[in-house]
Amino acid sequence: MHLNDFDFDLPEALIAQYPPDSREDSRLMVIRRREKEIRAEAFRDILDYFVPGDLLVLNDTRVIPARLLGEKESGGRIEVFLVRRLASDEEDWACLTRCSKTPKPGAHLLLGGEIEATVLAGGEAPYRHIRFCCRGDFTEALERVGRIPLPPYIRREDGQVDRERYQTVFAKANGAVAAPTAGLHFTEHILDQLRARGVSICPVTLHVGLGTFLPVRVENILEHRMHAETFHIPKSTADAVNGAKAEGRRVFALGTTTTRTLEYAVNEAGCLEAGEGSSDLFIYPGFQFRIVDAMITNFHLPKSTLMMLVSAFAGRDFVLEAYRQAVREHFRFFSYGDCMLIL
Repeated sequence: MHLNDFDFDLPEALIAQYPPDSREDSRLMVIRRREKEIRAEAFRDILDYFVPGDLLVLNDTRVIPARLLGEKESGGRIEVFLVRRLASDEEDWACLTRCSKTPKPGAHLLLGGEIEATVLAGGEAPYRHIRFCCRGDFTEALERVGRIPLPPYIRREDGQVDRERYQTVFAKANGAVAAPTAGLHFTEHILDQLRARGVSICPVTLHVGLGTFLPVRVENILEHRMHAETFHIPKSTADAVNGAKAEGRRVFALGTTTTRTLEYAVNEAGCLEAGEGSSDLFIYPGFQFRIVDAMITNFHLPKSTLMMLVSAFAGRDFVLEAYRQAVREHFRFFSYGDCMLIL
């Protein structure tokens, strides 16, 4: 399979730069795999596609304000981007840095006016191993002075609106540097209405990493390697998923991150295993889904691993047809864009 097999034409004007006024104001494209049917709806209509007994699994990761702006000892400006934590007893992180000259081991940084940092030896390129410290709690300081890590295709600085809207209403577990964006459309009201209809809802955690933004740089996609991301599956969620599968009830995955978590942690017997670990699962056409029956997802970048995952679930040609229709009907794309339900 070639990278260009997952390409499509997308006018830049359709890339959403801001969220809609209300989370529920998004549009919804519903595609049925067997019938090859494509329908445009309002997002609120998603309720009509659930039946009693369905199970919705969501990703409760929380985006951290991972961008820190500050200065080096020399006075030069620097931006530090926290990617993943490296130690449980220290605030050691793998980070990306942006500055005129890459800081050497031992360099001291002052970030956001209240966080200090030291560059340590042993960073794995392109990351730097950096240790942070502050007078109080580091997480609280990061919340005060850190910036929201908006995706590169949102061509503006983050603002106060992103503090709320680039976060799901069910976000709990700190650790992501990108939002599980399919969940951004959901409100507590929508979730309560689903529960009232007899739909069960349970969480997994997958801390979305920078790999979700990195382009595929090989023409043969089989040569691509995914970045690992940490996950946690509660026993209650594993029991709920396994019970639904055993009884023939549908499992809806809210987002590609939830999909990858569920499909990574299924054992040879077809049962979801509780626990935590690190997943680098790459899903592309030919993959056999064993847990997920329906998927809720946003519209993805051309030639991205997310486009390949959706193509694996619904068929490449059918997905590309749906995307072309979305372009014609001026759906909004990417993180703050509209939503797709695949049945």
